Amino acid sequence: MPVPEPPDAGPPASNDERKAATLPQVAGAVFWSFFGVRKGKAMQRDAVTIKPLQVIVVGVVFAALLVLALLVLVRVILRFAA
Repeated sequence: MPVPEPPDAGPPASNDERKAATLPQVAGAVFWSFFGVRKGKAMQRDAVTIKPLQVIVVGVVFAALLVLALLVLVRVILRFAA
């Protein structure tokens, strides 16, 4: 017989009570969101702890790193193809 889960208390009442997400937590959430893969519980937890500004900054940095990595890859391929 399955054990019932305790009732969810929901998000804290004020922003002061929320625990701020760490940089690795924000980076992990943004990284997996790039692939469109997020678990429901993780997404709900992130919605409470991650601030929108954190997501924007980390998302822009990851996008820039992705573009730079693609540029380097293309240059390496063109160097060996010539």
